Amino acid sequence: MHWIVLLASAVMEAVWATALGESDGLTEPTSSLIFFVALAISMAGLSYAMRGIPVGTAYAVWTGLGAVLTVAYAVMFDGEAVSVLKVLFLAGIVACVIGLKFVDSHEARTAWPRGSIPED
Repeated sequence: MHWIVLLASAVMEAVWATALGESDGLTEPTSSLIFFVALAISMAGLSYAMRGIPVGTAYAVWTGLGAVLTVAYAVMFDGEAVSVLKVLFLAGIVACVIGLKFVDSHEARTAWPRGSIPED
């Protein structure tokens, strides 16, 4: 459940980042309202997800996916330039996020409890 909430929170990060860009310095009421609501939801979701996912992993996934989704939206709907390198680097971020999920799952099964690492 923590991972699902984290992914939804990353989507909301992209929403608030896009709304912030469209708010004209928080002077456009509708975009500003969307920004504040999405920001609150995104932060609440990230906070909840960190109860079951390590802080570093949760934050990296949240920011990484949020950034990728923000760029994807800007390319598709706002006319931001796209290039092979941009797509390649964004795919790299997604691959790293997926890697963190697998590392997190593996470490949860194999990690030593804190303070109980065996000595030689």
